[in-house]
Amino acid sequence: MASGGGYGDPSQKIDYVFKVVLIGDSAVGKSQILARFSRNEFSLDSKATIGVEFQTRTLVIEHKSVKAQIWDTAGQERYRAVTSAYYRGAVGAMLVYDITKRQSFDHIPRWLEELRSHADKNIVIILIGNKCDLENQREVPTEDAKEFAQKEGLFFLETSALEATNVETAFMTVLTEIFNIVNKKSLAADENQGNGNPVSLAGKKIIIPGPAQEIPAKSNVCCKS
Repeated sequence: MASGGGYGDPSQKIDYVFKVVLIGDSAVGKSQILARFSRNEFSLDSKATIGVEFQTRTLVIEHKSVKAQIWDTAGQERYRAVTSAYYRGAVGAMLVYDITKRQSFDHIPRWLEELRSHADKNIVIILIGNKCDLENQREVPTEDAKEFAQKEGLFFLETSALEATNVETAFMTVLTEIFNIVNKKSLAADENQGNGNPVSLAGKKIIIPGPAQEIPAKSNVCCKS
């Protein structure tokens, strides 16, 4: 069971730290999604992100304290060489497009290719169709995104940072999946130790899935029924 918890308690004991990156074209709403999740805020006059910034939020998953460290990578082409280094070490990624801008969706395969070339191959990825409150301006049919997500083995959700629709669900989907992967690795390690086999885990707080870990089957949830 997962709980959203508070928006930051410096005295709270942290069991895990998971790095998640937000990627996609400029102006698709990545920073607004991050602000909504980390601070429950939305700004109508948001400026374009320059370079990279990150926010954190601590929540509880299965009675464990998890700090989500969410990195907002700039979508402008001139910064891509800078932000590519920030994919490394990420255990989750949110691939964001704007449902009212077809071009932002058409660029998703390129972003996904870049992500997979820089990140761990078992990184948990969710495809996000943002701004679903602008249904009358939609240029990307939900079915197109669903089909792409299924083909690539991604989670999928449509969100509205403005109305806070599915933002929490999107982050919790990624973080819970990462948590489950880490738990499976820990259980396997415990079993090996019980058999007398030496086991080395990559730290107790920051854990990156190893190359042999399988990601479970993905689900797809739409913004509108």
